[in-house]
Parts: sequence; structure tokens; C-alpha cells
Amino acid sequence: MSDTWHRRDVLRVAGGLLLAGDLLPAAETGDRGRVVGQPQAAQVGADVLAAGGNAVDAVVAAALTAGVVAVYSCGIGGYGGHMVLALRGKKVTAIDFNSAAPAAAKPDLFPLDDKGQVKDRVNAYGWLAAGVPGTLAGLQLALDRFGTMPFAKLVQPAIRFARDGFPVTKAVAAATRSTRAWLLKDPASARLLLRKGEPLQPGSTFKNPELADLLQTLAERKSVESFYRGDVAKRVAAAFRKNGGLVTFEDLKAYQAREVEPYALTWRGQTICTAPLTAGGLTVLEALHVLKVLGWESRPADDVKAARMKLEALRLVWDDRLKRLGDPEKAKVPVGRLLSAKHAKALAARVEKALKEGKPARAETDGRPADGTIHLSAADAEGNLVALTLTHGEAFGARVTVDGLGLVLGHGMSRFDPRPGRPNSVGPGKRPLHNMCPTVVVRDGAAVLAVGATGGRRIPNTVFEVLANFVGRGATLEEAVAAPRKHTEGGLEVTAEARTPAAEVDDLKKVGYVVKAGPGATVQAVAFDPKTGTSRGASR
Repeated sequence: MSDTWHRRDVLRVAGGLLLAGDLLPAAETGDRGRVVGQPQAAQVGADVLAAGGNAVDAVVAAALTAGVVAVYSCGIGGYGGHMVLALRGKKVTAIDFNSAAPAAAKPDLFPLDDKGQVKDRVNAYGWLAAGVPGTLAGLQLALDRFGTMPFAKLVQPAIRFARDGFPVTKAVAAATRSTRAWLLKDPASARLLLRKGEPLQPGSTFKNPELADLLQTLAERKSVESFYRGDVAKRVAAAFRKNGGLVTFEDLKAYQAREVEPYALTWRGQTICTAPLTAGGLTVLEALHVLKVLGWESRPADDVKAARMKLEALRLVWDDRLKRLGDPEKAKVPVGRLLSAKHAKALAARVEKALKEGKPARAETDGRPADGTIHLSAADAEGNLVALTLTHGEAFGARVTVDGLGLVLGHGMSRFDPRPGRPNSVGPGKRPLHNMCPTVVVRDGAAVLAVGATGGRRIPNTVFEVLANFVGRGATLEEAVAAPRKHTEGGLEVTAEARTPAAEVDDLKKVGYVVKAGPGATVQAVAFDPKTGTSRGASR
């Protein structure tokens, strides 16, 4: 730990959040482990740990449950996500189950109007917005390779919630209010998610018996195979065909979740392992690498220049993110160069120049505005840690439902750049760039942290902030999660959480930034102590 970093500094940076009790508890099971995330899903995961399952079993059961009770955020029709797993005594690995564009998707699929926007927003809402759903394939792959319990058992809680129902939360009710006009355009969505055309009311009971039947069918068949290569796939493809979508039976049949190698960065004796492209982890590692080169960790916590270093690093890597990133299997993406020490040194030099000149670093962002997401982190008593993020995209995703299956579809196609010729442009079989970045930290050969976040484009920056404090500063889990966060996408507008120190805000304004108050993403994290075999969770 740096000589200039002390616990009192962490608490000062955290702005009193620890004392305010804003860190939410995780579901726990005594010495069996811990799961943090959506409350009902986390409790299901904790029950799996208590019954002898491992962290992978727990996360799979929790994710299936979240797909029912957090219906606006994710589901088995969601466009997917990524998982990072640290398996004690074995390896750190990742699973990519991001959505894939259908074979018929061409770069000019979404015409632009004279303002450069997609006409009628058909890339975001409606049947053209949905690609091949990847969630079930990813969960099954994780379970087959690293779990200990059968799918048929782990899906049972999700079936019960879908069949028996659960109380509608304020968040679910609000989501149906804000999306009502779109849901009314799709008859199956209106029947499922509205009541006589009106939004759901908090406290009422929501049931999805058709989804319960679908999950029960998969349980009886002991796998998700028929969702992609059987009668269920044919029903899904028929719904796309009927409603003008592009996903076919052949697209579903061809889809594969895949085990992939995480991107990794070692800093202060710890290795940060994050989900690779098309996930958002490359952006996180790029920014952390810049801090490492700058020696950021040696600066006092209340140094306003240290705060600006973080912000400038983020701005420059967002420039890379919005110009250069996409599916590396379908586009030329300079991954090796972006993660190299040479590139980190070049960016660090630009940060130092900006600090010396007292003005923002030059960054020419090339982004387009793009939040329904769930993150789950789990640790078991054996020291296996899992970080999983999955999503519909925005609330209810594409806002269309497969009639007869209760299957709300995510809008993975909205995550492509609709302009042809870009690394993240639409293309057949291509996977879109997204913001999710589940991450695991390894120290002395043992996993000590699983972390991820929800909150759309704010996710990479928030995970970066937590890791900078946890790894770079040696902060505890609670301190790292409590510290206030800033958000930038490369421009001069910065969003800072309300408890950001006034000196930092004043410094940013003085050099030319436009600072407004606003939240960061919401973090879900679990820390594990290999010496004691105990774990702690934090959520904010």
C-alpha cells in the first residue's frame, strides 16, 4: 500500500457514504459464500450455495430468476452478455454470450435521416432491433463446463416466480409507464406487460405463465438445446418471420456461446481479468494502464491533479472506444496495440501535457448516443468467484414479445453503429460492442474480487473507478465501492456524483469542463479472503 494512502483518505474520498449506510447488503449463507445483485435473484443464488452448489451454479440460478423478476432488465430473450470466472486452483476464463446479428443483416440495414439518426428508431425498438438471444446458451455453457448442479434443478426458482407471480416493484411499474407507447405497438407485449393497455401498478402481482411453460419444457429436456436447434427455435423464428424481423431458424441453429480468454493487466501485484471484446473491459484496462504508467497510486487521495489524471485517462480511452472498437472476429481492431505499454505511455504523456498546460487533453470523440441491465457477483467457500452481466439493453429491450412463449426480446442490434464502414457497423453474424464488463481480480494466485455494474454507458467508467481504488490504492471493498464516481465519454461534459469533493469540481470547471451532478453506474461486488475463506459483498 502506498505510504500516501491511508484509511482516513479513503473515507474522505468516499464523502461519508460508508457512514450513510448506502452500501447494500449481499445475500449470504454463513460460510458457504455470498451472492450480490438483484435481491430475489441474489437470494436464489444464496440458496443454491447453501444447498452445496458452487459459485457458477449460484450465478446461473440467479440469472435465470433475474430474467423473470427483473423482466425489464434482462431475460432469456435478452441479447446476452459476458461472464468472467475465477476457478480456484485452475484458471480465470470468460464466456461470451453476446447477441449475434442475423445472416441477413447488412451494413446499410438501418437508413439514416437528414439528421444522421436511424429512421423511426427501428434499430432500437421493434423486430429489426432484435438479434439472436445469447443468454441461455451462455448459462448452459458455464454450467456444463464449470457447474456441479443440473440445469433442470437450477431453473426451478425461475419457473416458480413466472408461474406463481411476484409483486410488481416501483421500478417495473415505472418501466411499463415509460415504454407504454412502444409496448402498445406489439400486441403480445401489450398483453403481457400492460393491463388493459395501462401500465402495471406497484404491488400488483405479475405472472408470466407462458414463460413458465417454456422454462419447464427446457427443464424436462435437461438443457436449452431446443431453444436454438429444436421446436422452440422454430417458434421463435416463426415469430420473427411473421413480424418482419430477420432472425431465422438457421441463425438460431448457428449460434454458439463461446469460452474466451479474458484481457488482463497486472498492477501492484494483482491481475485484473476482464471480459474481452465485444464487452467493455478493454476500455477499463486501457485507462488503468495509463494510471499505472503515471504512478497515480502514489499521489495523495485528496490531490485534485490525481482526480484529473483519472478523468483525462478515461476521456482518451473513450476516444479509442468510440472510433476503433468492434467485434474482433469481424473487423480489424488493434487490440494488442491498445493494451500495449507503448500505447499506455503515449496516452500518459498526453495526460501529463494536459495537466501541465492546465487544460483538457485533446480528444476527438466520434460517438453516438446509445438501461436495463443486471449484474451478479458470487463467491463460494472454495474460493471460486464469478462476475456475470446480462441485459435487454434499455427497458424491455426491443419491446417485442414472442407470442405464446412470454419471451421479451432484447435489442442487441441497437448496439451497432448504423453507419457502414465502421469497426462496430452492422454485419452478418457480427456481435455488437456493448458496455458490460464483468471483472475478477487475482492476488497471489487466488481470486479476491468479482465486480461489475449496471447503468449503460456509465458501466466501464464506474468499474474503472472501483478497480483504481481497490487495486491501485489498496482500498477495502467497501471503501472502493463507496467512493464517488465521475462519468465522461470523451467530451468536455462531465457527470459527477453529488458527494464528489468540491475542490475536484472547482478544478475541473477552472480548466474548462462542464460539470453536472448525476449518478454513476450501480456496482455489485464480492470480495473473498483466501486466508479465512470468508467473503463480503457490497452494492452501490
